Amino acid sequence: MKKFLATVTASSMFLLAACAPGGGGASNTASTSGSGGSSGENKVIEMWHIETGDREKYFEDIAAQFEKDNPGTDVKLLRIPNDAYKQKLSVAMSGGNPPDIFQSWGGGWLKNFVDQGSVQDITEQVDQELFLENAIANTKFDEKVYGVPLGMSTDVIFYNKEIFAKYNLEEPKTYEEFLQVIKTLKENDIIPLSLANKTKWPGAYYLMNFASRIAGPDLFESAFNRTGRGFDDPAYVQAGEYIQELVKMEAFNPGANGIPYDEGRARQLLYTEEAAMIDMTNSFINNIREENPEFEEKLGFFPFPTVPDGKGVQTEIGAATGPVFSVSKTAEDADLAAQLLNDMTSKENAQIYTDTTGSLAAIKGAVPNDETMKPIYDLMANATHMQMPYDQTLPPELAELHKDTTQAIFGLSMTPEEAAKKMEAKAKEMLDQ
Repeated sequence: MKKFLATVTASSMFLLAACAPGGGGASNTASTSGSGGSSGENKVIEMWHIETGDREKYFEDIAAQFEKDNPGTDVKLLRIPNDAYKQKLSVAMSGGNPPDIFQSWGGGWLKNFVDQGSVQDITEQVDQELFLENAIANTKFDEKVYGVPLGMSTDVIFYNKEIFAKYNLEEPKTYEEFLQVIKTLKENDIIPLSLANKTKWPGAYYLMNFASRIAGPDLFESAFNRTGRGFDDPAYVQAGEYIQELVKMEAFNPGANGIPYDEGRARQLLYTEEAAMIDMTNSFINNIREENPEFEEKLGFFPFPTVPDGKGVQTEIGAATGPVFSVSKTAEDADLAAQLLNDMTSKENAQIYTDTTGSLAAIKGAVPNDETMKPIYDLMANATHMQMPYDQTLPPELAELHKDTTQAIFGLSMTPEEAAKKMEAKAKEMLDQ
């Protein structure tokens, strides 16, 4: 929620699915780097993460090098599908059997484990000056560091440039222009906006973006810190009304609330040109490279449009830290685990991370060479404000209510007024202390 100065030199990815609420049922993938398998005498560091493709390979390479540099150490990597991750880790934490290192997104979700006494304080082991200020701030509580951010991301509206060109459409800067684009697409039997909202966080981008454009960047900070405005502020009600206006004009694909993001249906609608746009983090680019590389040539993006009489501007963006890695309190060798985190986030390795994965690093000086990522990097570098996702900042119970009520707004099963009242009532219960 701090101001993000234009002088900042780099920023990075989130996985997008960074805000996924946890579920279950999907299979897990485990691997042990180096020679494979741990011997009875070796120290074992177990690390859980959700990354796939080139990002997963990055961790495998880091782990293999770490084993070489630290003989007698085995790094065991466990990849857990995104939609199942939060639940699995929460169960492990509450059961006192978490991994030595775990992935999060910082903010309120990490703070919940910190408050439980489940996370190691690594302030003395980490050089905070290596990281972008807004990134490391999202892992600090009471001036102590409880995680290191490898990446950052922003959400934008991606679109198919060929479809826009075919129908003489331009990137909309205002909501009125946005509506005209939507109407033109509908007239030509193209779904304007693809959405997979069963996991709730994708739809939350719309609420956060509309609220910020209506009331400006200080709205959430005021509601969260209880310094005047609340979650029942008229701006939140109006944000919900904007969403329901789009739903009623059928701007989204049918059944969006029942489609999980990880299954890829929302992305498939863009690949097949059934849909033209999607509001998503820049992790979408990595999805494209893994699933449909040819589509990257068609990809454009624009910041969320402004709204009539709104106080927000397009240089105020939504952003997220992720992945963030922390050491659990139960780690047998916390110093060794912290050393692995330092290796993972060194300036040299951060440059490798952004060059090989197409992601944006949260480490100063790791500037992307990727032509697709450069404009997104520039957007973040020149941002005048960065809003972290609500569900990464709010206490977990309030964060879930935020996603539940937003999903209900999309489903037209709850009015924006009802949603705002529920949020404010729970905020009073949890934050007014």
